[in-house]
Amino acid sequence: MEDSEFLQFFSGKRLIGDDFTLAEIEAWFADEAEAYANLGAKDKDSYTYGYHALNALHGYKGLPVPENAQVLGFGSAYGDELSPLLSKASRVTIVDPSDEFVMTDREGVPITFVKPVPSGKLPFENDSFDIITCLGVLHHIPNVSFVIQELGRVLRPGGFALIREPIVNMGDWRKPRLGLTRRERGIPKEYMESAIAKGNMSVWRSTPCIFPLTPRISKLIGVRFPFNSQPMARLDKILCTLTHWNCRYDRRTIMQKICPTSHFWVCKSMKLPGASAQ
Repeated sequence: MEDSEFLQFFSGKRLIGDDFTLAEIEAWFADEAEAYANLGAKDKDSYTYGYHALNALHGYKGLPVPENAQVLGFGSAYGDELSPLLSKASRVTIVDPSDEFVMTDREGVPITFVKPVPSGKLPFENDSFDIITCLGVLHHIPNVSFVIQELGRVLRPGGFALIREPIVNMGDWRKPRLGLTRRERGIPKEYMESAIAKGNMSVWRSTPCIFPLTPRISKLIGVRFPFNSQPMARLDKILCTLTHWNCRYDRRTIMQKICPTSHFWVCKSMKLPGASAQ
């Protein structure tokens, strides 16, 4: 990659991967398929899902969930993020590439595991799901726009999709990065919102989240998982609300880094009942 092209991606003017050929997508997919599991998630004895309070505050609070909901967890691993939905779900489908996470049920609710394909095409009929979660997944995927369109296609009219992604540059992906997978990169907020609109969804709720100092504050007061703590999640929301004006994709100075690093969107399908998805 030429330096001039790299700088366009690094600054957020373009999103690497979104215009890849199928062969390039397949190579990316091969790198990322087991990457999250290999970062430690597959070790069930030590694994803890770390975003329950954050998801409750920004995503599930006030969310209208129908009885007997059909739920899709896109990239949901063990399905931890779906726990608040299980009391109303009749069935859950999880799309995840890793065999490490496969199970047949969670809290008595049947779960169907489906492996994704590199193209991003989902093997479901139009309007199949009432609720979709996609939390911290798309930044691992090359063809973000197409995948969001697929999520919009399988979401029923009036249904909701919960999406959370990092919106800042995550460093030079051409080099190894501690604690990160080989290909993941942040997605510019404006790019995400354009893709959501093209996916036939509107933004029902939009909130910045994950202030960079929240984990440090949490550690100082002895809270191991800050985003599993309701008080810490609320503090994080306050800090993000106060500094969201400073958000930019390419953060080079200390002052530029005083801003939220992620964003949470609750999206509602704009399709009309009985209309065919595009």
